[in-house]
Amino acid sequence: TATMDDTDVEQVTLALLDAANDKDSEVQDQVRKSMLTLGKQQPDRVLAMCQDYLLKHPKLVVSHRVVVLQTIELIVGCRIEEISAPRIKSIISLASEEMTRSKDVVPDWQQAASNILVAVGNKHINDIMEEILSKFQPGFLPHFFVVQTLANLSDSNVYGMVPFLNAILGTMLPMLAMAKQDNMKWVFSSALCHFSDSILEYLANLDKAPDPTVRKDTFSGEIYAAFDILFNNWLQSREPKLRLTVGEAVGSMCHLMASDKLEEQLPRIIPTIVSLYKKNTEHYVISKSLCQVLEASVNMGSRVLETQLDGLLLTLHQQVSAPVDYSDPPTVKNHNEVLRCFSLLANSFPDRLVMYVLQRLENSNERSRMGSLAVLRHLINSSSSTMESKKLLILASIRQPMADHSNKVKKRVVQVISAMAHHGYLELEGGELLVRFIVQNCALHDTYQSHQRATSDPEEVTNEALRTMCDSTLHLLTTTVGRLADVLWPKLLYYLTPSQFNNATTPLCKSLIVLGNKKKSNQEPSFKIDFTQEVNLPSPQTLMIRLLVNAAFPFNSRGHGPPSLSLLQILSINIHPKTETVWEKEIPPLLSLLEESTAESLDKKKWDEKLLELLSQTLTSIEDDKWVCQFAAEATRYLSTYNNALEEKSFLYRCIGVTLQQCFNKEVVKKQLQEVLLAARHNDAIEREGVAMGVGLCANSHLEGTLAKLDEFGKSDAFKKSPSIFNLLKERNEVEVEKVKSTLILCYGHVALNAPPEKILSRIDQDILRCISKHFNTKVRSDLTMKLSLIQSVGLIARAISRCVKKQGYIFSRKQELITVMLVGIITIYHLIFNCECFRSLDPPLSENESFDLLKVCVNGVLSLPPDTHTPEKTKDEEILDPKQRKVLYRDTLAALQELLRSILARDPSPDGLQGIFKHIESWLGSVHDHERERAITATSNLLTYYLESLTVKCMVSFHNLGALLGRLSPRCSDPLPAVRAAAVDCIYTLLSIQLRYEGFSLDYRDEGVEGLLPLKGALENPDHSVLYKTCSDLTKVMSKRLPQQQLTTLVFMLFEGLVDSQANCCRASSVILNTLLKNRGAGLQDLVPEMLEVLHVRLQSITEEQVRVAVGQTVLILASQHLQTVINTLVNQPLPYDSWTSEMWMAMGADPIVANQIMEMVMEKLVITAPYVDKKESMMRGGMTKVATNQPLAMTCGLKELLLNGQAQEPAVSLFPQLFSCLTVRLGASVGVMPPKDNNHKHSGSLHVAGYIFCCRVAAEALRILLARAQLDEVMKRLDEDNAWDAMKELNTHVTGVTLLARAMAKHAGPRLPAIVESLCPSLNNIYECQRITVTAFFSELLNHHVATELLLIDVLMNNMMERISDPCCTVRMLAVRGLGNIAVGSPEKVNKYAKELLAAMSSGMEEKDDPGKLITLEAMSGLSKVLLHLDKNNVHLLVVYIFMKIRPFLESDNDDIRCASILLMGNLSKFGSGEQVFKDQIHNVLVSLLLHLVDPNAQVVKACKYAMRVCAPVVGSEQITAMFQNHLHEDKSLHYGEFINDLTKYLIQDFPGMLNFYHISVIQFFKSNWAEVRAAAAMFIGFLLGNIQQEHLSHLNMGTISKGLVVLLQDPDPVVRAKAAEAMGHFH
Repeated sequence: TATMDDTDVEQVTLALLDAANDKDSEVQDQVRKSMLTLGKQQPDRVLAMCQDYLLKHPKLVVSHRVVVLQTIELIVGCRIEEISAPRIKSIISLASEEMTRSKDVVPDWQQAASNILVAVGNKHINDIMEEILSKFQPGFLPHFFVVQTLANLSDSNVYGMVPFLNAILGTMLPMLAMAKQDNMKWVFSSALCHFSDSILEYLANLDKAPDPTVRKDTFSGEIYAAFDILFNNWLQSREPKLRLTVGEAVGSMCHLMASDKLEEQLPRIIPTIVSLYKKNTEHYVISKSLCQVLEASVNMGSRVLETQLDGLLLTLHQQVSAPVDYSDPPTVKNHNEVLRCFSLLANSFPDRLVMYVLQRLENSNERSRMGSLAVLRHLINSSSSTMESKKLLILASIRQPMADHSNKVKKRVVQVISAMAHHGYLELEGGELLVRFIVQNCALHDTYQSHQRATSDPEEVTNEALRTMCDSTLHLLTTTVGRLADVLWPKLLYYLTPSQFNNATTPLCKSLIVLGNKKKSNQEPSFKIDFTQEVNLPSPQTLMIRLLVNAAFPFNSRGHGPPSLSLLQILSINIHPKTETVWEKEIPPLLSLLEESTAESLDKKKWDEKLLELLSQTLTSIEDDKWVCQFAAEATRYLSTYNNALEEKSFLYRCIGVTLQQCFNKEVVKKQLQEVLLAARHNDAIEREGVAMGVGLCANSHLEGTLAKLDEFGKSDAFKKSPSIFNLLKERNEVEVEKVKSTLILCYGHVALNAPPEKILSRIDQDILRCISKHFNTKVRSDLTMKLSLIQSVGLIARAISRCVKKQGYIFSRKQELITVMLVGIITIYHLIFNCECFRSLDPPLSENESFDLLKVCVNGVLSLPPDTHTPEKTKDEEILDPKQRKVLYRDTLAALQELLRSILARDPSPDGLQGIFKHIESWLGSVHDHERERAITATSNLLTYYLESLTVKCMVSFHNLGALLGRLSPRCSDPLPAVRAAAVDCIYTLLSIQLRYEGFSLDYRDEGVEGLLPLKGALENPDHSVLYKTCSDLTKVMSKRLPQQQLTTLVFMLFEGLVDSQANCCRASSVILNTLLKNRGAGLQDLVPEMLEVLHVRLQSITEEQVRVAVGQTVLILASQHLQTVINTLVNQPLPYDSWTSEMWMAMGADPIVANQIMEMVMEKLVITAPYVDKKESMMRGGMTKVATNQPLAMTCGLKELLLNGQAQEPAVSLFPQLFSCLTVRLGASVGVMPPKDNNHKHSGSLHVAGYIFCCRVAAEALRILLARAQLDEVMKRLDEDNAWDAMKELNTHVTGVTLLARAMAKHAGPRLPAIVESLCPSLNNIYECQRITVTAFFSELLNHHVATELLLIDVLMNNMMERISDPCCTVRMLAVRGLGNIAVGSPEKVNKYAKELLAAMSSGMEEKDDPGKLITLEAMSGLSKVLLHLDKNNVHLLVVYIFMKIRPFLESDNDDIRCASILLMGNLSKFGSGEQVFKDQIHNVLVSLLLHLVDPNAQVVKACKYAMRVCAPVVGSEQITAMFQNHLHEDKSLHYGEFINDLTKYLIQDFPGMLNFYHISVIQFFKSNWAEVRAAAAMFIGFLLGNIQQEHLSHLNMGTISKGLVVLLQDPDPVVRAKAAEAMGHFH
């Protein structure tokens, strides 16, 4: 059929009805929405189905029945006009039947049915009444919900129901007596309540009513009869809920009772209702009822009411005093109803009521007071006429609660005051007390809760809350109650100065500003304040002082600075007429500055200066000395106000100082200074500083007077230890005096700083410093305060002086203390030496230790004398030596020392004896002081000469310390001091001469080499470095010739020490000598090589001189050129990672290309033949293996890296580049994920394991990187850095990526080098280590990505290698091989067709790979095929297209995201082979549904791929609109509104491919079974839109049966989103 089959709609509606009770609330909502949509479209039919459903499922669970009934109610509610009469009738009977089927009450179910009746009743009241009244028969107790429905109908359709009520009441009255159960009594009471309310509403709107003849007395009889039963029987029930409802009904019924009956019953009604309060907690209902009773009785003018007042008031007062919680509405409603009761009574009995409330105010109970105040406020606001005569009475009564301490009470008082203000109470006698109360509470401090506990009391009033409320009240009174202006102005000024109102300053000032501005702009005479009349106000001076000090601390007391300044400006003419112009100009900029500042950003110092400047300008402009003196006096008197705020007090002291500057009356100045100094609390540092600053400022105008006053005060009783003057400070004397002195000392400092420069200089020495030193007496120097004050004061005086000195010169006449150096020390040493001579000949002789110590004292004493050019300062007691004398003295001292040494040597003239003395001198040879080195070498030279002269060789003794002595002395040949250089050559000459003697040559023998040394002294006078080193080198050749082999070692090791001499020149000399020596004699030292390298390693750590470090490198190189294998072995065994010194030694060997070349060859060979790592068990407990690096290859790689760092190694590095590159790349591959070896014999091996896995590959990577730099491949390196390739290469999971980046950079920027590299790498492809095969395959596979492979004729080699690797045992290698084959399409597309067969075969088998854990090979095969396809001839592929399509299709739904992604991209790329082919078009349409639905795939990459494939295939689809849509909306980076997109798409599909709709919807339905909930939901959505957009004529293409079956299944999907989408789609079945 061409229409949507009825059975389908029914099947869907049925499914929705089944799902109506879904456990997910969102699905439930969607199901209801869809049912309502269908219901609005075809109300009769859907309603029929709902009815049927309920009839067929009598056992349905209640919650499910309820949803169906609610749906019926909603459809009826919005489509009542369109539903046929028969349907209405059947619904009424259904609802009625559902409502009354169960005799028991089942609230949800029956209520839902009742609601349907009420909904229908809004239009068809007669049909409804007919049905309901049939179940409301006289003599039978009706169903609970029948009565409930009547009650609700009377609410929702007043005009329809009231006409029936008389009859209903008639039938109902007899039933009341039959009601035995509470719930029936409850429902009858509730109904009576509703009926009464409806009748009252009807009567109130008779003009709109259908029957205007209805009157109140129509119902009075029945209502009274009902009242009788309810009131006399049911109200006594034990069930609280029933009592409450009966009470509520009584309230409503009172209005309808006849007046006489009501009057008769009142004495019973009121007490009874009042008694309900005790039995029920829901007081609101009772209060409401009571209010209605009172209203009814007041309306009819009841006489009896007055008799009830006493009990009523008592109860109402209890109610009004109950807590009110604004988060709990019933308590608020109750409170308001009770207040209404009070209003009603107040209008009838005003006097009784007011007296009652005021009496209750006297009760101090907090709750009671709060209640009374609430009533009072309500009465003042609501019954103003009755209250007029009671104002004074109320004013008097409010005083008592004002004294209450409770914040809750205070809050209510404030509310009452606010009401009183608006009704004219505050102008009356006693009104100002109320204002004071508000101000007092504006000044409250924050609530300090010991432990911030949040109270559970909802009524709690914190100080902050009360204060904020008072702030607002004060503001409101100022701005909204006009007649209060004269009550508040100027009276509020009173509160500005007492400190207890500090915290109220801000709101006070703001109010005064508003009032003042208003009065000023209206030119009211009252603006001018007469301070003589207003006795309570502070004087103008005090006001100004207070406001200025406030302004100095603008952020205190809730930000009182700006309001204080603004108020000051407004008060100007009231302070003094002449201030106005100054302040209008000066105050606004200060206010702007404050506006832009915060407490943190304001520069307090500058701000204070600005305010003091303002004060100064103001006083100047006033020109009234009497006024200014008065200001000073009041300011001084006001100081004590700030005893608890010392910073403020300190500022006030400065104000007083500035004021005194402007006072011309000297007596006043003296008096005020005296008061300030006497009253100050000197114990406090801030106050002392304040006093001093004030006194200092005063001195600016009154220097003489101030100094005189300070002097007088200094001599006064304050400093006697008697308490007479300090009668206030009995106990504080002891401390006090020191503290008072501290104040005075500080005062003097500030006086110096502030006094006029031209006057102060003359006074500093004679007055100020004299007085300070007098007070700073010696007895109590221990007092820290005084010391600090002194330091501060002297600093201030220094500042004052430096200021003056700029203007005029000044000499400080202080005595200089001379620093003295005593010559006594020198002379003592001189004597000691000569006495030693005497000691020597004593018997018994000195012991070994004693003589050692003595010698040490003598040598050290003399050699450490200051240089003879040094002039010591003169001391008091002795004359200074003149320089000539001193020179003589020094010379004699040194001579004495040499004499002493010779005499000691004479006792033991052997090599040992010589050594015994030399060891005392040798450390001085390297001293940093020139004169000390000169003395030491002179002494040595002298000693050696003496030794040579007195040498008699009796037998062949070896001169065993020759090496040691030469090692110590030879470096001095290039000492910076010429004298030392000459002496050093002499020493060496002497030493070699001694050696000749020991070798047995006669005394007159002259050795040509040794004799050649003396002329060198001439050359050494030239300080030019190159000459010096050349000379050293010559010198060494002589030594080298004469030195016995066994001494060579000592000399070498001594020279190693010389490398760290104190003189840089000597370090260099040591290195020159060392290297010359090793070149000549090093070949014989093979056994010592390890030890020498070890010492050099240690020495390097303390050499700072660059030239010397380089020379050490040379040393290593010299050794390497002589003993390469030994050096390498030693260095390879250094602990890893190498420290910087080992690294430096490796690096040094790169300086010689030949050595470097040998090392590189050696390392490469080792790396090829040694295993790169071994597999070790991780631990006994866990299984699993770890790769651990073998030590030698790792150390070799480290060494190679350091070697390459040497720029000289460039030549060998370049010549071996391909081999080194291949070697390091393969090494890198074998280092990834490898742990460094555990090193047991070195203490810092821990550092290796911190870096762990990374260390091994980092070394290889760094070496490779340096190699690239040596080969000057800058572009390659730049690329690798940009791509972060190095980091990638080092990590196991990104290594392949890193190697790929390396190959890419090489291919792009180092092409010509590749053939040799490829050749070097090929052998590794057959390596047993798969990590190395992976690295090389990755490298080759990337090379194929670049055309350079073809240009360099590498393509065949590479392709063959890839083909071989296709069958490698390692998955990763196979995957990389497939990748490489795919890459040819990018690198050499022109070759693709040449290899077409192999490529397609490889890719096909790749797609079918079985052993492929992560489906990585399949993935590569698909993406490879994608690339290759772009370049294959159509002939090569044409036949395969459909085959490939078939192969790919299963992958579209693969669980692996990457595979889905690759297969979709491949689809897109296949599209160009099929353009225009019908076969291909069919294939595209075949997969289009899959692509559309995967647009909501959970994986973002898949979504991107879908967008791409759909854009590429768009032209092939065959619909211009769809093509345009795909191309416009499907961009990778744009978000897609999927719903709209599918909606539009279905429209075009219907329009352009009506014939394919069958195919499409069947394809979509297959996705109802997809693995992804997102896709299932999208499929449901697709079907929904298809149904929503399809026209009647195309419906025949759709198999509605299949669709509805499919959606019905989806409606039971485990995923709620899917269920909701299915329900939504079902809403389109219409």
